[in-house]
Amino acid sequence: MMAVTSSCKEGNKIAMDNGKYVRYTPEQVEALERLYHECPKPSSMRRQQLIRECPILSNIEPKQIKVWFQNRRCREKQRKEASRLQAVNRKLTAMNKLLMEENDRLQKQVSQLVYENSYFRQQTQNTTLATTDTSCESVVTSGQHHLTPQHPPRDASPAGLLSIAEETFTEFLSKATGTAVEWVQMPGMKPGPDSIGIVAISHGCTGVAARAFGLVGLAPTRVAEILKDRPSWFRDCRAVDVINVLSTGNGGTIELLYMQLYAPTTLAPARDFWLLRYTSVLEDGSLVVCERSLNNTQNGPSMPPAANFVRAELLPSGYLIRPCEGGGSIIHIVDHIDLEPRSVPEVLRPLYESSTLLAQKTTMAALRHLRQISQEISQPNVTGWGRRPAALRALSQKLSRGFNEAVNGFTDEGWSMLESDGVDDVTLLVNSSPGKMMGIDLAYSNGFPSMGNAVLCAKASMLLQNVPPAILLRFLREHRSEWADSGIDAYSAAAVKAGPRNLPVSRGGSFGGQVILPLAHTIEHEEFMEVIKLENMSHYREDMIMPGDIFLLQLCSGVDENAVGTCAELIFAPIDASFSDDAPIIPSGFRIIPLDSGMDASTPNRTLDLASTLEVGATGNIATADNSGRCGSTKSVMTIAFQFLYEIHLQENVATMARQYVRSIIASVQRVALALSPSRFGSHAGLLTPPGTPEAQTLARWICQSYRCYLGVELLKHEGNESILKMLWHHTNAVLCSSLKALPVFTFANQAGLDMLETTLVALQDISLEKIFDENGRKALFAEFPQVMQQGFMCLQGGICLSSMGRPVSYERAVAWKVVNDEENAHCICFMFINWSFL
Repeated sequence: MMAVTSSCKEGNKIAMDNGKYVRYTPEQVEALERLYHECPKPSSMRRQQLIRECPILSNIEPKQIKVWFQNRRCREKQRKEASRLQAVNRKLTAMNKLLMEENDRLQKQVSQLVYENSYFRQQTQNTTLATTDTSCESVVTSGQHHLTPQHPPRDASPAGLLSIAEETFTEFLSKATGTAVEWVQMPGMKPGPDSIGIVAISHGCTGVAARAFGLVGLAPTRVAEILKDRPSWFRDCRAVDVINVLSTGNGGTIELLYMQLYAPTTLAPARDFWLLRYTSVLEDGSLVVCERSLNNTQNGPSMPPAANFVRAELLPSGYLIRPCEGGGSIIHIVDHIDLEPRSVPEVLRPLYESSTLLAQKTTMAALRHLRQISQEISQPNVTGWGRRPAALRALSQKLSRGFNEAVNGFTDEGWSMLESDGVDDVTLLVNSSPGKMMGIDLAYSNGFPSMGNAVLCAKASMLLQNVPPAILLRFLREHRSEWADSGIDAYSAAAVKAGPRNLPVSRGGSFGGQVILPLAHTIEHEEFMEVIKLENMSHYREDMIMPGDIFLLQLCSGVDENAVGTCAELIFAPIDASFSDDAPIIPSGFRIIPLDSGMDASTPNRTLDLASTLEVGATGNIATADNSGRCGSTKSVMTIAFQFLYEIHLQENVATMARQYVRSIIASVQRVALALSPSRFGSHAGLLTPPGTPEAQTLARWICQSYRCYLGVELLKHEGNESILKMLWHHTNAVLCSSLKALPVFTFANQAGLDMLETTLVALQDISLEKIFDENGRKALFAEFPQVMQQGFMCLQGGICLSSMGRPVSYERAVAWKVVNDEENAHCICFMFINWSFL
């Protein structure tokens, strides 16, 4: 070990048995380094092969080569760790600087408040003078005294625009580093070396505002270039057109811009802006890019109102980008906007009045995008699907943009609305414009006919109550069979199927009749992309996806239950085996936006099934009224949009199919949302005992009585007034009941049992007892099963069983006992798996 440790510092020496060192020649080091880059941890056989292939290594023992590789890996690990610690140190230094600046700002704000307090006391003592003196023109706004500004003419001449730009510059800096806006810390955001930055939201100002500052590993000019290209990182931005560019005498640039934003739902119009953007360089090398709306300019160019858009106002906002010692930039971001909430239905106004949502979708998105590009530059890795991170990012942008286009259905893109069938719950749009169909190759090399020359979109929005968006979205992702129609999936996949080429992949996990082929979890921890192979459609080969297979490119975001006010999205598009980065895609999916921006997240242990509440209804489904989660009463709006390629002469048939399909999805989502709701009892306060049917209560009593009878101990420690059914439901061990049929199937499971099997009470009866055990478990079970019927119970040693998704589950031991009814007849067999966990 001493030789190995020392060699970490002297990598070009050989550790000999006598403790002395012999230096490698440069040629030997070069040969070893070449192999190291090919294989950092070669096997014994590979090391011997290296000696045979390289005569210059013939005088070195295989053991010595092994030591060299150990030392080389050690040095590499030390180098990476040192680099990581240096990066963390730089970030901590920068964050410390930012925190000191923030502390100075807060100290100034405190001083200002103290001054105002003294000022108002003086005014109170001199009420007569204050009443008669009208010469004071100052007002107090947002914690500051502001003299009534004496603006020069606000026209569109170069001098007038420069005046507006300088005013915007001053107001922006007062928000970014001053006290012009009262900022409060973003809920759930804690600064630290691994955080995205320090994020704050406004309190009590006009419109909504958010501010963030952090460190990114890019030069200031590069940061400014990226942020100006808003459509590349802001998913809600449809377009930014530069109308005119003017140079200023101080070396700055003034741009006149027209910007359009997508509407997030089908229930509200999109927004547009007429903007001035001012870019300038400060004496210390910092860059300032600030913007504001030009709604009140005089005698200058204006942007006429656009159809289907509401003109919104951007108050002074922008970016302060300062060079950081050691490289990179410290960036301050301010977004301050008035989205005209009065133009949308009252129930949706929280979407347009939420500073939290603005911070999540815009301000933090900018920081994440910058950080991601910095990581891509420093670590240009290729993913397992052969795509570089930048290509995956472009794919995610394409999916998101295509979904936004479907939700908005702008007429200038060729969309037109079909007549309703009398019920306005689902809106149908069609698009057969050349621009929409351009690039969609529908001529198959394998002889199949074209599947379509137009696109139909069926979309709808619905209000959801008391279900966290992250929980619902995860269920929709992991239980596709609960809402999707396999025939529609097959139709959509056939519409984009191309030539007979194969795409190599590595097999990933699976659940619910579908295989997950990991594509990228590196977009950001808030978002990931994957390829889904629908396993029940055709034969699956582990080494490739065949052209006839049906699979989806899927983007998932907002699944973090602890993120406050996060929009959750599940967007997917059928792709074929020859899919390329520039191939057109037709995305569909779901978007869930919380209307209560301050809602708490639910507990992380919530079960993703239809029986996550304990209530036994008429259908026999068991659910729970556990209000222990933190989410409370919440509202969210879900938007659904599905697109279909079709032949224009089949429009009527496809329209009928699409309308019915989306209605069936709405019904499924409503059913799922109701079951996943943490509270099923309206406005009742506190934790209520579930009513339960007499059958469920009786079964729980039989299970406990039989356990006490055959094993001589109590299954439950009865405390208080809680019902036996509720106590059994929340038992920490997995309790499952199996029928007494020739092929036993499960008929009941408590919460832990459903978690272990990763299923729902609805689907529980489709799982047979033998399916959950491996071969050894089945042999032990069937060998000792008669003992249960004769003796009344049996104990099984620890082992492995499988969930319904194929995941292995280990358990310390298991107990099985016969459950008898009041007439002492066998009713079922009950199993209890003790101390189980996923492997």
